[in-house]
Amino acid sequence: MTLATDNSTDIPPRVWWSRPAFLPAPSSLRHAVSAIGLGLPALLVLALAWELAPRLGWINAIFFPPLSQVLAALGEMIGSGLLAQHIGISLQRAAIGFGLAVVVAIPLGLLMGRYTLFEKVSDFLVQTLRNTSQFALLPVFILVLGIGEASKIAITFYAAVFFLLINTIVGVKSVDPLHLKAARSMGTSDWDLFAKVILPSAIPSIVAGARLGVKSSLFSVIAAEMLAAQSGIGYLIQNSSLMLETDRMYAGILTLTVIGFLLNYALVAFEARATRWRASEDKGFA
Repeated sequence: MTLATDNSTDIPPRVWWSRPAFLPAPSSLRHAVSAIGLGLPALLVLALAWELAPRLGWINAIFFPPLSQVLAALGEMIGSGLLAQHIGISLQRAAIGFGLAVVVAIPLGLLMGRYTLFEKVSDFLVQTLRNTSQFALLPVFILVLGIGEASKIAITFYAAVFFLLINTIVGVKSVDPLHLKAARSMGTSDWDLFAKVILPSAIPSIVAGARLGVKSSLFSVIAAEMLAAQSGIGYLIQNSSLMLETDRMYAGILTLTVIGFLLNYALVAFEARATRWRASEDKGFA
């Protein structure tokens, strides 16, 4: 017996790069928008407290200037192009390190998650390295690679690679065994099995690791710039602090907050798009 279906609402499985118009907005995006709306009043209260506390003498305005003064300094740096220059340098360093982490971690994670023997051979080394703080190794990277770009890219790579690797392994191990057996029964090659079954199923876990890895890369490059650099947001914050230009220092910190916020929700949006085929399958089986 076959079930009658309406061809106008058939959804091709695993087509994750496009979404039919009738599908609702991804729940993760709806949750993000709702969270922002609900949290906005608390953020406004914090901004008001930041403005009033230094002006009323509750906090020393030299070390904690009013928010309006910080925003004025931020606007000045934006207008002069100084902020964009430092942002571009920091993001370039973080992007190169994170990109290298993606190239290394995802293929390695797919192999470790799929092949038990390979995982057993490499797991001890991976666990040893990932439990060593990147901040503790920062002086080592600087001593070995110098104070140039190589040490900063290396620290961002190290900061991101293990988040991506572990989450890729978890994603591979969470693939439904029935899907693997069904693919094998149809004579699917190892390459097609990875490309069409394992990798799409592991994407949510990989993106979760990417969200952590992006933040860790950004934090690490900021730390490296504070220690040994003449450019970048980290250098801007550290130099402003030493010169007691605290309005510029807080402007740099606010910039980092905004960058982290935007990167996080960009990855949320990517995750929603990359997993739309799951929503399509759920609707099809509902």
